[in-house]
Amino acid sequence: MTSLSDPDTTGAVVSALRAAGCVFAEDEAELILAAARTPDELAAMVDRRSAGQPLEQVLGWAEFHGLRVLVEPGVFVPRRRTEFLVDQALAETPGASVVVDLCCGSGAVGAALAAALGDVELHAADIDPSAVRCARRNIAPYGGHAHVGDLFDALPADLRGRTGILAANVPYVPSGEVGLLPAEAREHEPLVALDGGGDGLDVLRRVAAGAREWLAPGGCVLVETSERQAEDAVDTFRAAGLTTRLAVSAELYANVVVGVRDGDRA
Repeated sequence: MTSLSDPDTTGAVVSALRAAGCVFAEDEAELILAAARTPDELAAMVDRRSAGQPLEQVLGWAEFHGLRVLVEPGVFVPRRRTEFLVDQALAETPGASVVVDLCCGSGAVGAALAAALGDVELHAADIDPSAVRCARRNIAPYGGHAHVGDLFDALPADLRGRTGILAANVPYVPSGEVGLLPAEAREHEPLVALDGGGDGLDVLRRVAAGAREWLAPGGCVLVETSERQAEDAVDTFRAAGLTTRLAVSAELYANVVVGVRDGDRA
């Protein structure tokens, strides 16, 4: 690979990616060729992708809700279906002034919400320090603050009762099914971002139990879950004293549970 614009180079990249099982080899090759600055860097990127590293980690970014979000190696890659969670948050609480992105990963959800809402107080938190470092870069343009810690323990105490949108993209894969995930996820994304416990709802339950304390009156908490878990997730939110609805996007295979702290309840 001596010239990044040489047709032979393009063909070689496409062939290598196709041989590695990349279904969209041509599209991926175009992105990798555009990102590589030198032939050596191109070769290294092709090798990483061929070895199964997620394309977004190879490129260093992912497209999410109209933004280019930085994605570092070892950090959970934001999924396009999670854009539906962002849309539901904006529809539910369009005037939110305080936004919290819990289990933030790269901070994509928080960044997308801040970009859409404008002038907001933005906080992102994750138990994984690598994720928080990445999130800090993505939310910096919006004046966001990133915190390391376990769920609500990571948040500044003065956010209690003030949060308009609490987005929590919790892990929800049952522990026994993590091994069934694609190798890209199993081998290159942190287990803590995938494993939701025995039935996949352990972290969701903890978020539901603590959410009301942190929400402003009329504020909402949102989590993503699977279709088969949705009924139990809705019941969990309702048991926590939240007015709850389930939003579904068949197109994106997305199921989002939305819980609202009623304004007339303390």
